[in-house]
Amino acid sequence: MNIYQIVAVISLGVLAHGAPTQCPEAYGVQAYAHPENCDQFFLCTNGTLTLETCENGLLFDGKGGVHNHCNYNWAVDCAERKYDPTAISSPGCEYQFGLYEDGPECSTSYIKCEYGLPNSLECVKGLVYDDRIHGCNWPDLLLEKCNPEAVVGFKCPAKVDPNSPAARFWPFPRFAVPGDPHSLFLCNEGHPRLIACGEDKLFDQSTLTCEDA
Repeated sequence: MNIYQIVAVISLGVLAHGAPTQCPEAYGVQAYAHPENCDQFFLCTNGTLTLETCENGLLFDGKGGVHNHCNYNWAVDCAERKYDPTAISSPGCEYQFGLYEDGPECSTSYIKCEYGLPNSLECVKGLVYDDRIHGCNWPDLLLEKCNPEAVVGFKCPAKVDPNSPAARFWPFPRFAVPGDPHSLFLCNEGHPRLIACGEDKLFDQSTLTCEDA
């Protein structure tokens, strides 16, 4: 244990009312919320107690697994706990840790920042990044800036043959994806979605369902 850790352990009860002064468990790793600060927490590692601070853009909620037990700031409800919201920005990153749009237009990729370094990541095929949920979403749910047909590569027909297999699923008809036996097109209110069957599943063109390979 270094000097900072020793001072932190001795001072915890003075600095924050209700803070632990020793680890309740002698073995394993446990993390406990700081009673006053949302960007700090107490970490017990095999009985050793330390005061930890989340990286810029992260906060502690007891469930975060983004980095060192911390979660993205937009995902944490701090309630009465306080934190400094000042962003430490770098090119491409508002905070040192965060998820961001890869440009203002409809994009099939997004930026993930770690230690202030931006990395471009791709959404699952057929999805686009939705800044409202900080994740990838169906393009037909972002019609204000997305063209689902351009993203998915398929145009839903205005009507289908009533005797065709697709008619069985109306008003959400299904269609095969040329050259891709692991996916299908599904039309939702006239807009296409690309649906993956999942591992070890194949799309059956006769039933328009995903079946065991």
